[in-house]
Amino acid sequence: MKKTIKISGAGCCLVDQIYPDIDFSDPKVDRFMSHKKGDGGLHPGRLVFSEQFEAFSGMDLNLSVNEISMERAEPVFNVGGPSIVALIHAAQLLQDIPANVCFYGVRGDDRSGEYLQSKLEQTPVNLEHFNTAKGSTPSTIVLSDPNYNSGHGERIFINDIGAAWNFGPAHLDDHFFDADIVVFGGTALVPKLHDGLTGPLELSKSKGCTTVVNTVYDFRSELENPGQQWKLGGTTDSYKFIDLLIMDKEEAQHLSGKEDLAEAGRYFMDQGVSSYIITNGTVDTTCNSDGKLFRAPGQKGYPVSKALINDLKDYEGGDTTGCGDNFVGGVLASMAWQLSGGKQLLNLEECIAWGTVSGGYGCFHLGGTHIENRSGEKLKNIKPYFNHYLNQIHG
Repeated sequence: MKKTIKISGAGCCLVDQIYPDIDFSDPKVDRFMSHKKGDGGLHPGRLVFSEQFEAFSGMDLNLSVNEISMERAEPVFNVGGPSIVALIHAAQLLQDIPANVCFYGVRGDDRSGEYLQSKLEQTPVNLEHFNTAKGSTPSTIVLSDPNYNSGHGERIFINDIGAAWNFGPAHLDDHFFDADIVVFGGTALVPKLHDGLTGPLELSKSKGCTTVVNTVYDFRSELENPGQQWKLGGTTDSYKFIDLLIMDKEEAQHLSGKEDLAEAGRYFMDQGVSSYIITNGTVDTTCNSDGKLFRAPGQKGYPVSKALINDLKDYEGGDTTGCGDNFVGGVLASMAWQLSGGKQLLNLEECIAWGTVSGGYGCFHLGGTHIENRSGEKLKNIKPYFNHYLNQIHG
């Protein structure tokens, strides 16, 4: 009998309020766009805090959003956040093996928190350590333009940290570190956890856990030091305790201080990261490994799925929100499958393949989280794309 694979995750979990058909070129939107880094204005693909956006616009947040979204579709609410969305997707894929995916996080004691709790209870994620704190539930207004970037789509995020201010390393108990894989996701939106990240990462490694960190746009760093290199934890010591670091292009550039992605990758490896993956929208995903956890990848760049691009071409009703988070979920699921099968040296290419098709599949629904109608639904739907993708990259 295969042993149960345990994944412990902590980080960003929130309610997404998604406006699905915004036009970023509309003059009503353009007047809210950023003029320089860290000024609190909107920018495609980036995140801004609600307080700074209100100061930039000179308007109440709701009035601004009403003006931006006037005469467009009503917002859609969904579960969001780089940590929980990735964990949900991994847990949904892993229902074919003994797996326990646990989330450590916090919600507020308001109606949004009740909504979030009710949606999470419809997923396979273990919520035993998902706590309630006084205050508002973390939330993000997502402005989604499906026609941006030649029809590939993009989003703008306006975030309220809310009760996430109350969560930090002290909330991670011994059970958290009793895991095969430990994941920290989007910690820049959980400030105490982010600033104290080095300690939990070091402890995870001392307990024999495999560590994964997936990042998010760090507006707090950009606000405090515009244009300067971002920190991941209190010091650069965090990096040497990371087995796999997953970022998008802009996050990698800001964290490394390097514009060129090859130089950024060398920076992370020089700091002690064992392996990294850098996604880049519809451009090739890049990666590397020192060979300790993963065997060297078959190639340096991995394209998007042609089959998914083709099927999404005329599809309406989804958006790109949460695609990166689902990419991470696919990577985590692949790691768990390989560990469950007894592999000592994991296949990074296989992880990226599952991540690629998982991220692309996320475009079939609005928001990052899709609640399954039945167990195994997602795995059944995504597996053919995975097989097709393997043929694509090895064709």
